[in-house]
Amino acid sequence: MLSSVFSDAAAASTTAAVTMKSLLMCLGVSLVLGVLNSLVFSFRSQHSKSFSLTMALLPMTICIVIMMVNGNIGTGIAVAGTFALIRFRSAPGTAREIAAIFTTMAMGLAIGMGYVGVAVVFFLFEAALTLLLTWIGFGSKATVEKQLRITMPENFDYNGLFDEVFKKYTKRVELIRIRTTNMGTLYELTYRVILPNNQIPKDMIDEIRSKNGNLNVILGDFEWHESL
Repeated sequence: MLSSVFSDAAAASTTAAVTMKSLLMCLGVSLVLGVLNSLVFSFRSQHSKSFSLTMALLPMTICIVIMMVNGNIGTGIAVAGTFALIRFRSAPGTAREIAAIFTTMAMGLAIGMGYVGVAVVFFLFEAALTLLLTWIGFGSKATVEKQLRITMPENFDYNGLFDEVFKKYTKRVELIRIRTTNMGTLYELTYRVILPNNQIPKDMIDEIRSKNGNLNVILGDFEWHESL
């Protein structure tokens, strides 16, 4: 069951021995596992439509690449270099998306080498583990980390201005950036704040607005990758 669908002689020689039957079977299994894996990693998590489509089709792509470079080390190195270039042209993803890409590539690699049974067993194992850990909330924290941006006039002294508000509504605050905006007439303060729960207190926003001249206050998910 876990052996290669290709004959030993074919696997040791070239891709010319790949039959149409084995090709269609590998591509079909790759597509099915890719779609199922995309659904698994979408459980209690939101991804873009393009990412879900990529997850569904990537195993087929990896499969056909591995089948074509089988036995040719030089071609394999060239393909690996191409994938590296594509990586640097792609937007950075979350850790969950990176894990999804790696598991998808692993399945495509196994199927491309003819080990369809191995790919199926691996998918069943990682799918069950992913669904279980997601369902029990593995790694989740009781606190929530957010990014807070406060705009204030340049003639305001920001040192200690919001200390009472932060002490009242947050568990931890760190000032990570100060920059001027609007031709130097405004300051923008960026904080990393840790809230005690999933609720964003409205009173905190109102108290900050009363201290910054009622200018913009933005509180949202922390942006790990700033756009240039």
